[in-house]
Amino acid sequence: MRRALLFGSFLIGVVLLESCVPQKKYHEVNIRNAEMMRSLRNTEDVLDSTRQQLASLQESNKDLQEQLEAEQQEKSELADRLQRAMSTSSSVRQELTEKEQRLSEQQQRLDLLQNLLDEQRAVMEGLKTTIDKALVQYRSDELQVNEQDGKLYVSLQDKLLFSSGSATVNQEGREALGKLAVVLNNSPDIQIMVEGHTDDVPIRGSFEDNWELSTGRATAIVRILTETYEVAPERVIAAGRSFYEPKAPNDSPEGRAKNRRTEIILTPQLNELFQLLR
Repeated sequence: MRRALLFGSFLIGVVLLESCVPQKKYHEVNIRNAEMMRSLRNTEDVLDSTRQQLASLQESNKDLQEQLEAEQQEKSELADRLQRAMSTSSSVRQELTEKEQRLSEQQQRLDLLQNLLDEQRAVMEGLKTTIDKALVQYRSDELQVNEQDGKLYVSLQDKLLFSSGSATVNQEGREALGKLAVVLNNSPDIQIMVEGHTDDVPIRGSFEDNWELSTGRATAIVRILTETYEVAPERVIAAGRSFYEPKAPNDSPEGRAKNRRTEIILTPQLNELFQLLR
């Protein structure tokens, strides 16, 4: 529209000039009009270029806006992930702290348990040394003192204590039990079990079988320890094992002699240990 108006004005100008002005002026006007047309075309070209640049910039702006929105979405997702990670990390730290505390408590219990075991071991070692000194006069085929599984075993052969088939303790056996009782009374925290053992030869006489003989012998020793030598009865247990826990095969006189024995089993007080293990 603008171009048509300009062109119409131009024609009118030409007519007027041709009719009203000299030839020289007419020529000058034509030159100026040509220059104006060139300027107009240049302006239109610049305008077209500007429109294209504007369209390109708008397209770029749209792309940048979409990219910005995508980056903001990614940033939001990363923030959410970070928050979840921080929450998880806090939970993990709390769990680790609790586990470390539990491990510390368990380690303290283990240390205390180890200390108690060391103390009990030292007590039993000292007790064995004392019993060895108290019973040093007896031969190894009459009496033996051994440590096993934290317990102390005082093993007395039947020839030191009893006649064959009898549950009556002889004088030599009473003297040996008296020496042992002195040590036991000086160690009030030690628990005492007296176990009677026999060989597998069937019994004849006043006892029905080897069960009764082994139990009778254990009971006789318990009575001497508690009634004659005043060992506290609540510390003592009597048990008979018959021939079911042999130390040697019963197929020879030597083996059967080893099996005919009474074992006094000494155990340290374990109440504190049991409490720690609960």
